[in-house]
Amino acid sequence: MAPQPSTINPQPASASSAVPRKWPRRLRSVVLWSGGLVVLFAASCFVFRAPILRAVAAAWIVNDPLEKADAIVVLGGGLETRPFAAARLYRDGYAPRILIARPKASPTDELGLTTREKEVTRQVLLKEGVPDNALTDIGNDVQSTYEESLAVRDWLKTNHATRLIVPTDVFHTRRVRWLFRKQLKGTGVALTVEAIPVREYTVADWWRHEQGLVAFQNEVLKSVYYHLKY
Repeated sequence: MAPQPSTINPQPASASSAVPRKWPRRLRSVVLWSGGLVVLFAASCFVFRAPILRAVAAAWIVNDPLEKADAIVVLGGGLETRPFAAARLYRDGYAPRILIARPKASPTDELGLTTREKEVTRQVLLKEGVPDNALTDIGNDVQSTYEESLAVRDWLKTNHATRLIVPTDVFHTRRVRWLFRKQLKGTGVALTVEAIPVREYTVADWWRHEQGLVAFQNEVLKSVYYHLKY
């Protein structure tokens, strides 16, 4: 008689593996409410993005009340704004002298194909009614706002000044004021930073323009870098 094949009784599946566990009611409520709040927050930010972003810009930008000073500082860059603002301040009688930072020459400058930025700045100021004897070059081949602040500090060693005005682009103002105040600490020189508008965007719509987004993003990153390095 042939042996009967053994039969293996399958083990009944446990209830835990057969039926998916349900989250506790309290946890589900927390998750649903949290998700709803995130969606509501995102929707609110989108709907009210204009006033929020205007407030962000207003909080970032520095614009000190103007007072009469001994000199106005024209930083490198911003040829379409900074020299014109400096000339306006000079004509309005806020200072009798303008300091021009000397940026490093570009390769095309060295080949004689383009005009050095310092010379363009000087020509703008002269065309805007500032006499040549009111202009002073400072620094040598400066390449950053930090090096410009050092050039100003060196100029102060041989020139008695009590206040300086630095006009610069709106988003650049916060880093300029922090850095210059740090470099001028102990000199007894007060600093006024004037926020000057740019042509590509305004404080009211800066996020709608690529130039505005790039400028704000760059200044935030540079400010973090400057605080960590200097």
